[in-house]
Formats: sequence, structure tokens, C-alpha cells
Amino acid sequence: MLRVLCLLRPWRPLRARGCASDGAAGGSEIEVRALAGPDQGITEILMNRPSACNALGNVFVSELLETLAQLREDRQVRVLLFRSGVKGVFCAGADLKEREQMSEAEVGVFVQRLRGLMNDIAAFPAPTIAAMDGFALGGGLELALACDLRVAASSAVMGLIETTRGLLPGAGGTQRLPRCLGVALAKELIFTGRRLSGTEAHVLGLVNHAVAQNEEGDAAYQRARALAQEILPQAPIAVRLGKVAIDRGMENIPTRDRLEGMAAFREKRTPKFVGK
Repeated sequence: MLRVLCLLRPWRPLRARGCASDGAAGGSEIEVRALAGPDQGITEILMNRPSACNALGNVFVSELLETLAQLREDRQVRVLLFRSGVKGVFCAGADLKEREQMSEAEVGVFVQRLRGLMNDIAAFPAPTIAAMDGFALGGGLELALACDLRVAASSAVMGLIETTRGLLPGAGGTQRLPRCLGVALAKELIFTGRRLSGTEAHVLGLVNHAVAQNEEGDAAYQRARALAQEILPQAPIAVRLGKVAIDRGMENIPTRDRLEGMAAFREKRTPKFVGK
């Protein structure tokens, strides 16, 4: 079931305990929180599988697919923010221990589901932000690449490291990384399986912002939330269509908000957008 909660006090991430692949110790691996007050319109997806460092296992993927399917129909979601409930980790990538127990046919089906998940994130109608406060390796970085914007702690570590394990990025990384960085640099990073710090990723343009980590371990989340707050006042349909225009190509915005924005400009006042 989808759980939507209002944050009334700061939320503290759990510490990773060994990251063994034995599943979450009860409860959902994916949780949803709709922020209230001045942050109303920001919805957070919390990845909460501390026993496996948020590895992309069957339950994790199924819950995230279900969550996205429900949220995409909710017009109150103005910005969707992905964050980790496990301190020091964003997402460790595919659950290889779980995959070892699968037949070849089952692996093929699971990889297709994983690709579908990344496509669903990329196609989410509202802007998406990945708050990377720790490791984002393999499929974990592919998840972040599927988001519109990425914010990382300077100490975060990320990379498409599949070639170091005899694998290939199978969930969209071979397409999305070149779009982000260019073909030559993407090939270099994939061929070498290189790991980058948040600072290095920012220099290359892989993340939008890199920030020094704080004692709470949530500096990237705090910066991502501030970025989401910048998006909130803008006309919601214009923002959504702006995403479509960039991703698919589109120019005209035939909305009431467009007319209101033009009128407010002429009258030198703050626009009152209604989302229609």
C-alpha cells in the first residue's frame, strides 16, 4: 500500500548495517512522504532497505513501480524527490546475490522490469530530483540518471561499474550517460568502470550541484529540497510541459497559466497560477 505521510519534524536516516542481502527487516522498502506547509507539493520517495544498501531487488523494484504508478496520477505532486533512508548510501545497484538465485530466463525478465522502472522514472510527469548522499553504483546511478536533476554530497561515490564485474549497464545507463556527458566521456567512464566523487561528478556535469556533507549525512537532500522549493512557485503545467519540450520537443503552451503569466508581466504583479 502507498503510504503518504506529512513531515512534522526532521527525518533521520537509518545507518546501514552490513548491507547483507537478506531483505528489509519488516515494513516497506519504499516509503512516500508528502511534505506540508510551505513545502506542500514536494513528495519524497524514501528508499529504505538498510539490510542490502538499497540494492535493487524484486520487492524493492515492485514497490517502486507501484508507487510511481499511483503518484503519476496525483496532480498535487509538483516535484518528486528520491532520497535514501540508509545513511551513506543512495542505491548500491542491482542485488547480485538475489540474482545468483535466478534462472537465466528469470534474470531476463527482471532486467526488463528494471528497464521499465527507469523509463517510468524518466517519464514521470513532474520534475524528479535525486538526492545522492552516499554510494550510487551501477543501477543506483542509472536510477539517478533517470531523474531530471541530481544533487550529490561531495563525498558521495558514483559510477557505472558493471564492466568491473563482467557485466554491462542494463537499465538505461548506456543511453542516458552519453546524453548527459557526451559519447566520448560516457564511453571512457563505462569502459573503465571508474568511480567518481560528488565533486568530480559536478565538474563533469553529471550532477547539478555538489555540497559538502554534514554531520547528519543529508546535505544533498537539504540542497535538493531547496532546489525543489525553487520549482514550487512556478506554473505547474508550464513546468511539466517544459519537461516534455526538453525530452520530446514541443513549443506551444496553451494554458490559462500562460495567459495569467503574461497578464501579470504587463501589470507588474506576481502571477496567480491555478494549474490549468
